Amino acid sequence: MKKTPMLIIGGGPAGLSCAIQAASLGQSVTIVERSHSLGGQLVKQTHKFFGSEKQYASVRGFKIAELLIQEYEKYKDLIEVVLDATVTGLYPDKVCTIVQNGRYYKIKSEVIVVATGASEKFIAFENNDLPGIYGAGAVQTLMNQYGVLPGNKIVMVGSGNIGLIVSYQLMQAGVKVVSVLEAAPLIGGYLVHASKLRRLGVPIHTSKSILKANGSACVESIVIADLDDSWNPIPGTEETVEVDAVCVSVGLSPMHQLLSMVGARILFIPELGGWVPKVSECHETSVDNIFACGDLSGVEEASSAMVEGRLTGLFAARRLLGTIDNDESIHQDLISQLEGLRSGPFGKKTREGLLQMKEEGQC
Repeated sequence: MKKTPMLIIGGGPAGLSCAIQAASLGQSVTIVERSHSLGGQLVKQTHKFFGSEKQYASVRGFKIAELLIQEYEKYKDLIEVVLDATVTGLYPDKVCTIVQNGRYYKIKSEVIVVATGASEKFIAFENNDLPGIYGAGAVQTLMNQYGVLPGNKIVMVGSGNIGLIVSYQLMQAGVKVVSVLEAAPLIGGYLVHASKLRRLGVPIHTSKSILKANGSACVESIVIADLDDSWNPIPGTEETVEVDAVCVSVGLSPMHQLLSMVGARILFIPELGGWVPKVSECHETSVDNIFACGDLSGVEEASSAMVEGRLTGLFAARRLLGTIDNDESIHQDLISQLEGLRSGPFGKKTREGLLQMKEEGQC
């Protein structure tokens, strides 16, 4: 059995930032990542980030991944990276079971940080398993990592930031975006993203969704309809639209499964994305010395995940190292950054969700 003082499960924005912060304080760390590279969702994001200079404002997502990896390179002596490795189990004695290239083994750690991120939600409609129906993450992977178009004529289902951004990226790649459908009465993402699409002639329809996909071997058309105030289709408003692909972008679900397995307390907080671990102010779950950060503990922008990851790296390293130089100043700087990212109208849901978690009592 392999042993490490601090294990981070997930090498995306939160997990990688957590490792960098802990290593910068002198703590040795092991990252286990199921993909073949570090960076998580950042590696396929070509849009520029908002925020301040500290959150890489005006830098494209994949470039941020490169910057984080460069920062990690400074601490290679303290950070061990295990790639192409899937954690299949997490147990109360701080043992993780791992499968890597057909090999099964265990890692035992004193402190564990779970940063597994979130998975894409999907919606139920007739024939939603036809080839040509994708999640937004799959579309980004195909186009931005492998240079493959998902189709030539597409409808986007969902008007959150991801749906709007991916729609614009599809148009940049030469794909015709017929329309964006939003089941809610209002657009979910930033108006700056929606405005870019509208200037390019892409209609964004609210209170409208997809009912059915048509086709034999692949998508050939879809049926859409208006929705009433109870989100039910309005009879007589059905319309058939010819497309060869559909992109579904209706939100993310925190991947809490490993924490559920280890017996951590899980709460249902819709404002944070659904089922999330109950964590203390130092991001510790109800299981001693097991921490959580990033989209796993509440779906937000990647900027927030990175800052939260650094905070968790500080908390986890503090648990192992005890006294840390400049501890309070580092802490306050990161808290200030996170509060700034969560301020304003688009941070309201997160603030409300965190308040609900706090009202549930201490772990």
